[in-house]
Amino acid sequence: MSFTARLLAAFFWLLHLLPFTVLRGLGAGLGTLLYYAAPRRRKIGLTNLRLCFPEWTDARRSKVLHEHFRLLATCAVSYGVLWFGSKARVEKLVRREGYEHYLAHQDQSIILLAPHFIGLDYGGIRHTVDHWGASMYSASHQNPFDELLLMGRSRFGQPLLIKRNDGIRAIVKALRQHTIPFYYLPDQDLGPKESIFAPFFGIQAATIPALSRLSQMGRAVVIPMITRLEKDGFVTRYYPAWTDDFPSDDLLADTSRMNKFIEDRVREIPAQYYWMHRRFKTRPEGEKSPY
Repeated sequence: MSFTARLLAAFFWLLHLLPFTVLRGLGAGLGTLLYYAAPRRRKIGLTNLRLCFPEWTDARRSKVLHEHFRLLATCAVSYGVLWFGSKARVEKLVRREGYEHYLAHQDQSIILLAPHFIGLDYGGIRHTVDHWGASMYSASHQNPFDELLLMGRSRFGQPLLIKRNDGIRAIVKALRQHTIPFYYLPDQDLGPKESIFAPFFGIQAATIPALSRLSQMGRAVVIPMITRLEKDGFVTRYYPAWTDDFPSDDLLADTSRMNKFIEDRVREIPAQYYWMHRRFKTRPEGEKSPY
């Protein structure tokens, strides 16, 4: 671990000593400060909200994005609890709903579909308390915070961490050989090379169509998993497995189904989706980037 990462670790260790109510207050204040201090990110977020919610007023979009900054900062300052809190405290911090949907398939290979809601690391690390698993990470552009993220994801057991540039074969091998859950984050624009365009909020969005391929090749069932932030902690909700005609023989239909599921969850808790990513930067030929 680098020197900077060790300094950050010490800072988060101190933060983890604070009650969650205090961390929420710190996060809210920090989030408000960042909302006004990060105009570039604010512009990206407002652009995304304008594209996804054209029926909203500008005031409503600004209010939702301001709340998003506050909640995102709360998640950030609370990472110390995940990384240094006791197992009992982590279990108390992150509650479960619908856990029976996972247990019903725990003897199979499972893909946990975990879109980019702000609490995704909380749900993922809570899951590793009881279940060994695999996830993918980017081996490039690492920074000290990324070092801590990798450390935190390994604290309750040694997960199988697959580099993004190792590709789909490494994931399929893990699913087939180890019969372990794969924590899959599917909803970012990674460019046109391996993406297809599928609707997301009525907009053609470049989407990696790997979910149905992984499910078919890895003989794995898909179970969506969303973690949301509430006043007293986090709640991870497991949804029923996609056992009805998934994967199908229509790659676009499968990818569109995934995007529609994510869209429906975003509409339920819009302030908790990660809006600072340029989700619509890759456009069909002839279209300009909205950013």
